[in-house]
Amino acid sequence: MVTIGQAAALVAAVAFAILMLALAFVVLKLSRTVEETQRLVAGITDQTVPLLQEVTTSVTHVNQELVRVDAITANVQSISGNVSALTSLFAATLGSPIIKVAAFSYGVRSAAGRRHEKDVNRRVRDELKGSRRIS
Repeated sequence: MVTIGQAAALVAAVAFAILMLALAFVVLKLSRTVEETQRLVAGITDQTVPLLQEVTTSVTHVNQELVRVDAITANVQSISGNVSALTSLFAATLGSPIIKVAAFSYGVRSAAGRRHEKDVNRRVRDELKGSRRIS
C-alpha cells in the first residue's frame, strides 16, 4: 500500500517533472529568440560596416572641399583688401588732380563764355548804332 508520504512524494515528483518540461520549453523558445537576434545583428553589422565606410569617405571629401573653400575665401578677402587699397590710392593720387582739372576747365569755359557773350553784346550794340545812323 501507498502511504500518504509516498503519495505526496509522487505528486511532488510529477509536479516537478511538469515544471521541468515547461522550463525546458521556455528555454528552447528563448534559445530560438537569441539565435534569431544574433542573425539580425549579424545582418545589420554586414550592412552597417560598408555604410560607415562610405560615410567616412564622404566626410573626408567634404573636409577636403572645405579646405579649398577656406583657401578661396582667404583669396577673396585678400582681393577685396587689395581693391580697397587700390581705390584709396586712386582717390588720393588722381582724385584731387582730376577735381582740380575739372574745376579749371569749368573756369576756362565760364570765362570763354563770358568773353563770347561780351563780344556778342558789343556786336549787337554796334549793329544797333549803325542801323540808327542809317535811318
